[in-house]
Amino acid sequence: MAYTWGSDTDYETTTFNYTDDLSDFSGHLCENDDNFNLVTLNHTVFYVLVFVFSLVGNNLVVWVLVRYESLESLTNIFILNLCLSDLLFSCLLPFLIAMHYYNWIFGEFLCKLYNLLFHISLYSSIIFLMVMTVQRYLSVVHPLSSLGSYSRRSRAGIITGIWVASILASVPDTIFHTVLSDKSCHYSELKWFLLSVYEHNFFFLFSMVIILFCYVQILRTLFRSPSKRRHRTVRLIFIIVMVYFLSWAPYNVIMFLITLIKLQLIQNCEVSKHIFYSFEICKEIAFSHCCFNPVLYVFVGIKFRRHLKMLCHRIWPWKWNLSPLPQSPGAFFYDEASFY
Repeated sequence: MAYTWGSDTDYETTTFNYTDDLSDFSGHLCENDDNFNLVTLNHTVFYVLVFVFSLVGNNLVVWVLVRYESLESLTNIFILNLCLSDLLFSCLLPFLIAMHYYNWIFGEFLCKLYNLLFHISLYSSIIFLMVMTVQRYLSVVHPLSSLGSYSRRSRAGIITGIWVASILASVPDTIFHTVLSDKSCHYSELKWFLLSVYEHNFFFLFSMVIILFCYVQILRTLFRSPSKRRHRTVRLIFIIVMVYFLSWAPYNVIMFLITLIKLQLIQNCEVSKHIFYSFEICKEIAFSHCCFNPVLYVFVGIKFRRHLKMLCHRIWPWKWNLSPLPQSPGAFFYDEASFY
């Protein structure tokens, strides 16, 4: 499989897949065979590492939440589902590696299922982060509006609603993906690819505007509060959101530029090559996001580090001395339990 960017004759039939290599996306011939082997090897090693780290890290977070923490906390439930979303994405990486070597060999049904799960993971991650931010905004800026703890039914309704919304948003991408004659799993027509990119761009920008507004209001409130614990909670969610934004924002920009190439608004071969190289880098950064959050919990979450020490103490009791968790004075009236 060589990276050959399509000619005018196949411009309308060969389209680009979010999760496949950047081949045949130009409106003119632009050969790039020399770098295929290097790119394939790099992807293989990189995605294997991401797959392993994500499985280990996210399963560890799930274990800590279930074993040590209260799932009565809505924030903890959000974190748990965020881990499940990352694990879902991680399970798709072996298919991504296989596509680099064999193109799509798994048939029509798995082509659609693969893209369904990919987009469910994509949408659910950003929705959970957005709702987490809104919930933290309500607890900090409008604490009286969230004094009552959420009932089990309401928590289940919120989580179910997010997953259902993610599934519904992923249906169009699933329907319009098919296995083409060249054994690639792509959008059946160019217009569906363009629609998908613009939909993702809009949704990403909309969620970032909501998150930015919430954090501006949160920071204004925190400057007037002495609660260090509340500061830690907001800080962790803020870092999680920022890492997500920095991981996926370049990818969304590159995908928008690819639509310009598809529409032949960019026809320069050198520019197309630079976009290709940028895409490969941005894709690796974005797809590696599934293993970032556990690392953030280790460095920012005090209670999470404590739980990891307890685990290590059980395995190597002679190497770990456990000290009590620090207590923070001046807590807010509303401050739900979480593993921060």
